[in-house]
Amino acid sequence: MKESSNAGMWAGARGQAKAPRKVGVAKEREAAKLVRVAVDGMGGDYAPAEIVKGSVQAARDLGVEIFLTGPRKLLEAELAEIDTANLPVHVVDAPDVIKDTEHPILAVMRKPKNSLAVAAKLVKEGKADAMMSAGSTGALMLCAYQYLGTLPGVDRPIIGGPFIQFAPDTFVLDMGANVGCQSSHMLNFAVTGSVFVKKFLGIDQPTVGLLNVGTEEGKGNEVVKEAYSLLKESGLNFIGNVEGMAIPQGGANVIVCDGFVGNIMLKFSEGLGKSISQWLAQELSGKLAASEVKRITTELMKLVSPAESAGGAPIWGIDGVAVIGHGSSRAEQIVSCIKEAKLAVESDFIGTLREELEKAQKIISVNNDG
Repeated sequence: MKESSNAGMWAGARGQAKAPRKVGVAKEREAAKLVRVAVDGMGGDYAPAEIVKGSVQAARDLGVEIFLTGPRKLLEAELAEIDTANLPVHVVDAPDVIKDTEHPILAVMRKPKNSLAVAAKLVKEGKADAMMSAGSTGALMLCAYQYLGTLPGVDRPIIGGPFIQFAPDTFVLDMGANVGCQSSHMLNFAVTGSVFVKKFLGIDQPTVGLLNVGTEEGKGNEVVKEAYSLLKESGLNFIGNVEGMAIPQGGANVIVCDGFVGNIMLKFSEGLGKSISQWLAQELSGKLAASEVKRITTELMKLVSPAESAGGAPIWGIDGVAVIGHGSSRAEQIVSCIKEAKLAVESDFIGTLREELEKAQKIISVNNDG
C-alpha cells in the first residue's frame, strides 16, 4: 500500500527531520535503553486529558520514553497541568484527528496527518519502538497495516485477548477483525495466541482449543473441520474442539474462532455484564449501603465485561508492536496498555511470532499440496 505523505509532522524546514519538542527536562540516563512508545493522544472517550495523564504516569513508573501525537497546542496545554520535570515525554504534532463516528477508511484517506498515522510512522522510521491508541480500532489497524505491514501468512490484522476475567489466562481470537475466515487463518490465530501467552503469561505449553458446537472430532462446518486437521498437525498443544462454556471456565489458554463469532460473544458478554449489574443493583438497593452496592456491581463488571478490565492488547499480525486500548480507558488503563507495549518490545514478541508463523506457512503448504 502506498505510503501517505506526512510532510510537516516534524517542526523545521521542509525535508529536514527536527527532534520533537520535549516537555520537561529529561533525566540523565541512557535513552537508547528506554522503550519508546508513540501514544495517540487523541484516541479514546476521555482524550486528551486521560491519555496524557496516563502517558506521563507511564513515563514515571515504567521508565519508558513517550511520544504523544496530536494537535501540539492541545497536548501541550494538557501537559502544562502535570508535573513532567525530568521525564522523557515529547509532543509530535499531528493536526488531524479521527473521531469514532467517522468511517475508518475514509477518515484515514482524508486525514493523512492524523494522530494514528503519525504514531505508526514514528515506528516505521525507527523513532519509536511501539505505538498505542485507545481510539478507533479500524483506523488503528489501517494505519498500522499501511505503515508497518503484516507478518508472514497474515492477510489482515488479528484482534484477541482475555475474554472475561473469570478466566484471565484464556485468550480468544479472533474477536472481530476477520470475518469469513479460512482454515489457514485459524491456524495463524492459534500460533499468534500461543506465542502471546508464552511471552506475556509465561506459560510454556499453552493449550489450544477450537471453538465448536461439540467436542467430538468431525463437528462443525467445513472450514472448522479443515482447521481441526491443520491444528492437529501444527505441533501446538492442541486439545481439540471446545464448546462455549470452556471460555469462562478456562478450558484452554487459546481458543480459536471466526471473528464473526468472536465479536458476537464479546458484545454479548459486555451486555450481559451490564444487565446483571443493573439487576443486582436493584435487588440490593435498600439492603446494603449504596457504596457497597456500587463496589459489588463494579467488581462484577470487571469480571464479566472486557471493556471494564484494565489495559488492552496488541493488534496481532502487524509487523510491529501496535497496542489497542478500550475506548473507555482512563489513565490507569493507558498505563497498562503502555506496559503491554513495553513487554512486547522487550520480549521480542514480533520476532518470535514471525518465526512461528513461518513454520505455520510450511504446514499449510504441505496440507495444500496433499
